[in-house]
Amino acid sequence: MKSPSSVGAGTPRVLVTGVRGKTGMPLARLLVARAGVDVLGGSSNPGSVDIDGVRPTAFSWDDPAGWKAATEGVDAVYIVRPDRADAPDLIAALLDETPTGARIVLLSEQDADYMGADGWAPRAERAVRDSGHAWTILRPSWFMQVFIDPRFYLNPIADGELPFSSGGASLAWIDARDIAAVAERALLNEGHAGQVYELTGPEALSLPRTVELLSGAAGRTVTLRELTIDEAVEGTTGFERELFALTFERVRAGSFAEVTDSVERVTGQPARSLRAFLADAGPPFAQAT
Repeated sequence: MKSPSSVGAGTPRVLVTGVRGKTGMPLARLLVARAGVDVLGGSSNPGSVDIDGVRPTAFSWDDPAGWKAATEGVDAVYIVRPDRADAPDLIAALLDETPTGARIVLLSEQDADYMGADGWAPRAERAVRDSGHAWTILRPSWFMQVFIDPRFYLNPIADGELPFSSGGASLAWIDARDIAAVAERALLNEGHAGQVYELTGPEALSLPRTVELLSGAAGRTVTLRELTIDEAVEGTTGFERELFALTFERVRAGSFAEVTDSVERVTGQPARSLRAFLADAGPPFAQAT
């Protein structure tokens, strides 16, 4: 059953930045399923946006001149924080172009109060808090989707190993679809303004336990290859390398091990487990399901 929206009068208009991303795509589909929501799919390549019911909209962090047109008349905006050094300034500038009454939902990261990388993550969040808009901040753990993404771990897993730098710490992996479900409520429903939601899956898993689950789903053995941080960030440079290294330092410190019930509290449905995620994932796991 479609739920009515409570944002604005008439047909609420929602801009989803990064609409083709891991959270943007499922979020757009959830928004389309709501009665009477005008969904704008923000992308630097709007011609590639082919989600039924979504209006392709030009939006790029590299083209501030286009922001006013992208945000014109919107009632809510989903912001996927760009992983670049100038993200705090970019977010602040975007919100200056966004209608004052629009709700803002920012995709940040779990336990984002750390001060590494010149306080980059807290400053990005502060840009939203200080914008004058009603805001909600989402702080998710690592996405389960990294296991099925060729830019991350899909190909190594297909070859029988998971290269990762955990230092023995656990992670409370989360399905990006659960993040999207929380974002949908925060964008359209009352009661989420001023909230910071730490979002995780239902359990913290060690990397040995993680590869056990990957092995069971793939129908063959996947082994863990524990990396140093330097090995994990090999091939990256500049700010990307600094941020990536900091992320693995935080993994090893246990920053992504905390488990919360925020997904269930907001959506009424428990967060998906890694086992459940892998059961309906594509290759190399589909062959075992």
